[in-house]
Order: sequence, then structure tokens, then C-alpha cells
Amino acid sequence: METYDPDKNTTEVRQANPRRMNLRVLITSLIGIVVLFAIIYLVFGMLQPAPAGV
Repeated sequence: METYDPDKNTTEVRQANPRRMNLRVLITSLIGIVVLFAIIYLVFGMLQPAPAGV
């Protein structure tokens, strides 16, 4: 495995990112998808006609 930091060995290079940038991207993406589906659900719900004479 190539190391781009001369002060780190191969084990240290494979360790997780301490700033957790991947986790931030995944959580932000998940929240965005949930909000998008909620908006789509609301829009389609408002476009449905009212039930006829109950």
C-alpha cells in the first residue's frame, strides 16, 4: 500500500478519518433524500381530487 504521508505506516494510513467527513456526507445525503420524498409525497397528495359524495 502506498503511503502519501512519510510519517505514517501502512496501518495508520488505513485508519478512519478522524473528522468523519464520510459520515457527514452520508447523513446529509440521507436527510436530503428523506426531505425530497416528503415533498414529492405532499405534492402528489395535494393533487388528488377530493372523494365524491360520501
